[in-house]
Amino acid sequence: MARYLKRGMDAGAIKAADTKVRETVESILAQVEAHKDQAIRDLSKQFDKWEPESFRLSPQDIEKAIAQVSKRDLEDIKFAQAQVRNFAQKQRDSMQDIEVETLPGVVLGHKHIPVNAVGCYVPGGRYPMIASAHMSVVTAKVAGVKRVIACAPPFKGGPHPAIVAAMHFGGADEIYVLGGVQAVAAMALGTETIAPVDMIVGPGNAYVAEAKRQLFGRIGIDLLAGPTETLVIADDSVDGEICATDLLGQAEHGPNSPAVLLTNSEKLARDTMAEVERLLTILPTAETARQAWEECGEVIVCDSYEELVTEADRIASEHVQVMTRDPDFFLKNMSNYGALFLGPRTNVAFGDKVIGTNLTLPTKKNARFTGGLWVGKFLKTCTYQKVLTDEASAMIGEYCSRLCTLEGFTGHAEQANIRVRRYGGRNVPYGEAAE
Repeated sequence: MARYLKRGMDAGAIKAADTKVRETVESILAQVEAHKDQAIRDLSKQFDKWEPESFRLSPQDIEKAIAQVSKRDLEDIKFAQAQVRNFAQKQRDSMQDIEVETLPGVVLGHKHIPVNAVGCYVPGGRYPMIASAHMSVVTAKVAGVKRVIACAPPFKGGPHPAIVAAMHFGGADEIYVLGGVQAVAAMALGTETIAPVDMIVGPGNAYVAEAKRQLFGRIGIDLLAGPTETLVIADDSVDGEICATDLLGQAEHGPNSPAVLLTNSEKLARDTMAEVERLLTILPTAETARQAWEECGEVIVCDSYEELVTEADRIASEHVQVMTRDPDFFLKNMSNYGALFLGPRTNVAFGDKVIGTNLTLPTKKNARFTGGLWVGKFLKTCTYQKVLTDEASAMIGEYCSRLCTLEGFTGHAEQANIRVRRYGGRNVPYGEAAE
């Protein structure tokens, strides 16, 4: 039976925080929809103290920003983008259009069609999330999206040079220095100077995630990516230091980032808790990580691998780091997770920054029903059908006529009946089912 050595924040406190976020976002979206560019300018000035002549960067602005990035940093950005691009292309290559003759004269098929316009949000408030540009812009371009626009908030009074470089090298067609809910609203709803997109992707804080949730239906979204979550599954084949490092490595994202240890070793659990306290005395981001650990951190001890799987699937974490003697057991048996990081040689930071898989992943138990951002998210799988012979049309028509009549859809039935009459030479009375 699973035993908690440490619990996180109670559900009531989380719900209260969510209500405040929802109301704030509703107000901002209404302002942008009503006042467009003027609202964007007012909100950017209010929240980011940023009021440029134009939020969109010109080619000269982009060149100036890139010139501020060191050669090594540019090389590292390009290396990371090459990994993301390569894996996204392999994923795209696995998605084939199909066309098959399912019955004599009946042809069915589907095509994977890219979304026409996508807006990519790149967070940059607490940390400049350069990697988010790779994951969204590059992947969208591999999918074949014609127009990709990208927004990131100002950083220290201007565009963040490395984020701009990543957006540009990733293939963004338009780059804006604009952050928060106002950026999401501008891309989704459009303004006098920003044409709306069909889909918004990218992670962000709770306000950005809520904006995407409220806009979903008017535009598409990748998923609701809330505060970063990490789950470490470990046995005594590893030690407390590496477990604590991997927990705090993600807890530094923000004070509401859950970090959970799931283990079948109580000794490892207690060693890890002790190591967390030690590392928090030397970690430069300890202030944020400590709050996340104290309010959202959990330590759970289980009796077996099977129970570890059950608990892990219940938690349905965004990131799952598996450090056990048999990590493939969890790959084979787990079903609810955003991404798995198998064995002590890999870790969540590899996936977040450089290895090639996507960092935008489901949170808040959404891993029960969706995976993360990937090239397929930018593609619409659209079906089509062709009936090539009179005989096939009449034969399918007879079945369709009777099934429509069974449901009471007389007009539907007549769509089938007229084909039975014309292509099958059958005299089917109007409003009756084909016999």
